[in-house]
Amino acid sequence: MTGLWAAPHATRPVRGSVTVPASKSLTNRYLLLAALADGPSRVANPLVSRDAELMLGAVTALGVDVRREPADRAWVLTPPPRLRGGAQVDCGLAGTVLRFVPPVAALAAGPVTFDGDPQARVRPLAPLVGALRDLGVRVEAAAGDRLPITVHGTGRVSGGDVAIDASGTSQFLSALLLLGARCEQGLRVRHTGDRLPSVPHVAMTEQVLTEAGVRVERAGDREWHVAPGPVRALHLAVEPDLSSAAPMLAAAAVTGGTVTVPGWPHRTTQAGDRMREVLSRMGVAVEQGESGLTVHGPGEPGRPGLAGVDLDLHDAGELTPVVAALAALADGPSVLRGVAHLRGHETDRLAALETELRRLGCGVRQTEDGLAIDPAPLTAGTLRTYADHRMAMAAAVLALAVPGVLVEDVGTTAKTYPGFAQAWEELVG
Repeated sequence: MTGLWAAPHATRPVRGSVTVPASKSLTNRYLLLAALADGPSRVANPLVSRDAELMLGAVTALGVDVRREPADRAWVLTPPPRLRGGAQVDCGLAGTVLRFVPPVAALAAGPVTFDGDPQARVRPLAPLVGALRDLGVRVEAAAGDRLPITVHGTGRVSGGDVAIDASGTSQFLSALLLLGARCEQGLRVRHTGDRLPSVPHVAMTEQVLTEAGVRVERAGDREWHVAPGPVRALHLAVEPDLSSAAPMLAAAAVTGGTVTVPGWPHRTTQAGDRMREVLSRMGVAVEQGESGLTVHGPGEPGRPGLAGVDLDLHDAGELTPVVAALAALADGPSVLRGVAHLRGHETDRLAALETELRRLGCGVRQTEDGLAIDPAPLTAGTLRTYADHRMAMAAAVLALAVPGVLVEDVGTTAKTYPGFAQAWEELVG
């Protein structure tokens, strides 16, 4: 769906139960670790989306054998004795492929070249390239240390101490941690920048490493040590993607409806779990039980009754587009803080949100590290998505309360939620 999508407008409360796809962040971490493992891994309930397919393509290019078991909804990955060089890797617009795979390519027997979508060529990569060079890895890169890059693998990385400024994205730090156990000396990584964004994603990386038998220790909030040793083969199922559930929960919040997401974990490292707190602070009733997470909106279609909020989303920046859409429909002003790093995501999300919310008539301005949103009566318009799945999800939420909204390229949601438009239309009715 690359044309214009007439996003549904709600005339009655949205009610339903929605099973969302598996977590992209967990799926791609598991796939990468499977490429480094000491035997075949079996990943059940993976996310089947463009980003996951790009990661599968990357590990396959490095010599990993991938067998799909459709009947059991599982992938079996068997790594080679030595990762293969002479490969070309398409990163698409997947940050996990762009940042996580180049360090692993240093273990390949030969050069590995990375490129991606035009938007990927402007995504920040320099701190990671610099850290790899500090570890003795030869990396050729385009101007500004951006894509395309070539990692000249020698089959080994000695490891040791390395410093990196991961204030632009925690993926830089996670990329090095995922490599660490296969370094001959292990790896001690020190974050040198300002406050680290998306800390839950770093905790997620620590979690998956632990599941693979890797010993990783954190010293304070700026230093990590990964011990050298084998990466154990994985046999597990992937959690549902809680950030992809955010617009579904928002549908209940905006329309005074009730939506349940089955399988919501009671304990998780996913940043999307923060949505429970966000909705509660906006006046939405949130209940978690054995059947999953259920939310009840406080108002009705056309009168959501949502409270304005002052939120620091530093650790859950991926929720910002949907939260901004809710804030635009609230009864009072909101401030979203701590998300300056979103300027380096699939698009400059802060600029994109400012532009698109203003297009509908909302008062909004960028701050140094976020957005100040002053709700106003909204009118119909055509919303751009900037090849960004979270922008498309935010547009769908806005359309519930604003008749006549058209959304460009809703198909970009396939990055994390294949079939999103159909699932959305079925939920909204």
